[in-house]
Amino acid sequence: MKKIINTSKAPAPIGPYNQAVLSGNTLYTSGQIALDPKTMELVIDDIKTETKQVMENMKAVLEAANMTFENVIKSSIFISDMNNFKQINDVYGNYFNEATAPARETVEVANLPKFVNVEISMIAVKPEQKTLYKK
Repeated sequence: MKKIINTSKAPAPIGPYNQAVLSGNTLYTSGQIALDPKTMELVIDDIKTETKQVMENMKAVLEAANMTFENVIKSSIFISDMNNFKQINDVYGNYFNEATAPARETVEVANLPKFVNVEISMIAVKPEQKTLYKK
């Protein structure tokens, strides 16, 4: 069974998809780009500002599923220019504890939606709740 995750604190989908889908304890997010959720305008002043908006959008999606970046087990980063890798990585790294950071790939692509410079998707897992039974 799947549960659709949507929040007004992240950009509304611009196609036939949802912000995220929770299946069991696993959350699969759609890729986030630097759209301001209030105005639906791109935030692309510079690559660091753009990446921060992407990560804030992702944070909102995770929170809507009652998760944080600590729950993320896998990230996929798509960038239009590998020369931006260091700046993107610097911002991305601010959202994770390096010792427990998720697995990740970073791929340079020809184009991204709305011709942005970076798009990020994630997979997160919520630990199973242990139930204490009283006798």
